[in-house]
Amino acid sequence: MENKYAFELKMKVRDYECDLQGVVNNSVYQNYLEHTRHEYLNAIGLNFAELFNRGIVAMVARVDIQYKQALKSGDEFVSKLYMIQEGIKYLFYQDIYRVSDNKLCIKGVITTVTVINGRLGISDEIINAVKLSQN
Repeated sequence: MENKYAFELKMKVRDYECDLQGVVNNSVYQNYLEHTRHEYLNAIGLNFAELFNRGIVAMVARVDIQYKQALKSGDEFVSKLYMIQEGIKYLFYQDIYRVSDNKLCIKGVITTVTVINGRLGISDEIINAVKLSQN
């Protein structure tokens, strides 16, 4: 299968992100995934705050995460994603790999939507930026 990832972001686990068992708390992975999405948008020329200021509110509608391997304090990892549009939804396929052994730790699908000037809709600005980044 070909590499479909459009964006990658390397990060490192911090001590305070771990639970009593010494592994990353399950809720922290959502922060990693969200940070990756925001950095991706910035990389393709879309600023989350600027979109909001222009009346385009992007929001998460659904989160599906499969936990495969635990990350521990100090682990370096790479958060990867690609995005597709499906009707009025934008689906972010996001995976996290531990750098030391390239093990898949998280497999996620984040479903987002946009509300434009108060109405659920499709943002041509987002779609065009994503298409340009894929070429």
